[in-house]
Amino acid sequence: MNVSSTSLNASSIHDQASGLRLMTSIKPTKVIAITGGKGGVGKTNVSVNLGVYLSSLGRKVMLLDADLGLANVDVMLGLKVHRNLKHVLAGECDLQDIVINGPSGLQIIPASSGTQRMAELSPAEHAGIIRAFSDLGQNLDYLLVDTSAGISDNVVSFTRAAQDVLLVVCDEPTSITDAYALMKVLNQDHQISRFKIVANMVRTPQEGRDIFAKLSMVTDKFLDVMLEYAGSVPFDENVRKAIKKQKPVLELFPRSPAAVAIKSLGKKVETWPIPMNASGHIEFFMERLVAQGAI
Repeated sequence: MNVSSTSLNASSIHDQASGLRLMTSIKPTKVIAITGGKGGVGKTNVSVNLGVYLSSLGRKVMLLDADLGLANVDVMLGLKVHRNLKHVLAGECDLQDIVINGPSGLQIIPASSGTQRMAELSPAEHAGIIRAFSDLGQNLDYLLVDTSAGISDNVVSFTRAAQDVLLVVCDEPTSITDAYALMKVLNQDHQISRFKIVANMVRTPQEGRDIFAKLSMVTDKFLDVMLEYAGSVPFDENVRKAIKKQKPVLELFPRSPAAVAIKSLGKKVETWPIPMNASGHIEFFMERLVAQGAI
């Protein structure tokens, strides 16, 4: 499939949306955008290990590396990637051709790293990638979307389209400030009002609760949002060791404090309501992105 067209009119966007509705899905897919406001908060590590844990439970999980220009999920897991979303865009292959298998059966859609071009896609090229998703047609339990950092159009588009936004923060002023900035944009410009917060790399459980309290205090004062504390992940040297070995900490150090915390987070994710209407399907997720004109 060639998805590299440079023009896209309103009727073709509508036609794509109609095509996405034809995707068959036996049960709803839970779409979770995992974001962080800024880089360095451990967002991708949380995404990868959460995906690994849910997959280990027998769930069918796909992790989309949505940091289109600075992708690193494959690097973190030491996976060999021959083709990625860049090749789909160029019309060299279909989306299903680039899906790779990770630990515990986790499926991964890799993006390109060190490619500014991928970070500056046109609306037509975004729509081309989205159109490619309509051919994937997989019956997933979870689609995890590891977004890029910041408040770019890519981040906003993915978080708007997901059913749950999992915001990863750590105990740094810039992390808390940037997390607030992202919530402000999503709330005031796009009417997103619910966010789930994970405090990462905390020294104590109380530190995690304190981070959440700081965020809650400022959002209660200035934003019309509801925050839910999803828990904390402790600072753990085993995470650094696992990253160096390009393995998930859940696989290499399954009893480490960080692994135990990720499992606890995964158990909470399993209790989050599964949408039982059209808005819960992957095709709706993709259709919303088509409507926005960007991924």
